[in-house]
Amino acid sequence: MSKSATVAFLFDMDGVIIDSNPFHKIALKQFCKKYGHDLSEEELRDKIYGRTNKDWLRNVFGELPPEKLKAYADEKEQLFRELYANDIKPLNGLLEFLDATRFAGISVAIGTSAPRANVDFTLSKTGTAEYFRTILDESFVQRGKPDPEIYLKCASALGMPPERCVVFEDSISGVQAGLAAGCKVVGILTTHSAAELAGTGLQALDFSDLSPLGVVAALFDR
Repeated sequence: MSKSATVAFLFDMDGVIIDSNPFHKIALKQFCKKYGHDLSEEELRDKIYGRTNKDWLRNVFGELPPEKLKAYADEKEQLFRELYANDIKPLNGLLEFLDATRFAGISVAIGTSAPRANVDFTLSKTGTAEYFRTILDESFVQRGKPDPEIYLKCASALGMPPERCVVFEDSISGVQAGLAAGCKVVGILTTHSAAELAGTGLQALDFSDLSPLGVVAALFDR
């Protein structure tokens, strides 16, 4: 068995597969302002980024009845998809990285805090659905990031121990989730600075300067 076949790659979606967070930010600010919350940058970072809808909505609005929680989440995500539909594209270098990952025999999964409608929207618009057979969205977990549940479940679904998995993350809560799961973490610097994603084993602006085997060597051959 090749060395690459003994590792797996676990991808967050927003800010990793696509640079969607600027559009999420617009949608979040418009949505929250509509309902009386004019969010600051600090509040976006501390209360929202990287979290499931049910978690961030409670962080902002407090406890909500289940039907209102779902209605709010659906409204915000529909707004996001409308705003982003004409601009969405894969992160720079991603398609080449995924092709090389498949050629290397490395198993891959998506572990995202987003709802399935956003996953389907993203994979369809970017032409990346063929690469990911294991996809865990917000409905697969009880505890959102920074809890490690989603990455532990991704690793289990791929039949790989967490310590042999590499998580690609852009958010602080996502990095915390990957590290808490026992995975290696690559920080993708679309949303936060290198200093803010301290603790990651490797950092990159996008995938253009990364290769799958280079990532494996950098994180495991030390």
